[in-house]
Amino acid sequence: MHSDPRQFAVANPFRQEVEEWQREAAIVTRDLVRVFGQKVAVNHLNLVVKRGEFFGFLGPNGAGKSTTIKMMVGLLRPTTGRVWVAGVDVWREPLQARRLMGVLPEQLNLYERLTGREFLTFTGHMYELPKGEIERRSSELLRLLALEEDADKLIIDYSVGMRKKIALAAALIHNPQVLFLDEPFEGIDPVSSRVIRDILQDLTRRGTTIFFSSHIMELVERLCSRVGIINQGVLVAEGTLQELRARASGTGDMPRDATLEDIFLNVIGVRNEEHNLSWLE
Repeated sequence: MHSDPRQFAVANPFRQEVEEWQREAAIVTRDLVRVFGQKVAVNHLNLVVKRGEFFGFLGPNGAGKSTTIKMMVGLLRPTTGRVWVAGVDVWREPLQARRLMGVLPEQLNLYERLTGREFLTFTGHMYELPKGEIERRSSELLRLLALEEDADKLIIDYSVGMRKKIALAAALIHNPQVLFLDEPFEGIDPVSSRVIRDILQDLTRRGTTIFFSSHIMELVERLCSRVGIINQGVLVAEGTLQELRARASGTGDMPRDATLEDIFLNVIGVRNEEHNLSWLE
């Protein structure tokens, strides 16, 4: 691995290989790097997510998760490297790529002076959906996400959970091929959480690819068919839960029935230690 990510040229030496993968892959990254000053936030990330996968993306705070997602969806330009979504180069064909994806970022930037219904209508027009289809999909999304009674309130008056749900509705309205979700359940009540889980699982059954980042290990373990773990900008583990368990137990560090949380902590190098406050004795 290069010691300085700036040395790595944007030109892709694996061009033919990536083109072959594109027929089967929903997301491909090749040597993706992002540098902020002297800090390497993402370091030569190579990842392939197959179509129809529910892929979990894990890491401790500051590991590079949100930075990676921003580069994948076209919100943050990579220092070097390339990203393909549904076979389209995100940074060379940005408009085409964005038509194929839905995005729910961790930090929401919504049009707060629109009502929830107006926001969905605006989003539908941005994706050039017919007027009748926008109305039909908006009504269904508002009903499923328990936002009907608040649909005509300004978003500025929405709670954190309501904002998260209206942003999810906007990410879904055009039926994207690939859905990027960064902490989608934060601030969501248990009833809506169950509804959202059901919607996401139905989407993957119908062929949508979901790239899902969360700190809630139980949700990732329940929903995801495959998991990647990033630490200090480097992808340190990847596979199904069964594969990750087998690798961890093979080292003698983990039991064969280890939870995803146990595996995660082991992979990023956190050992079992006492965590006590000195004055609580």
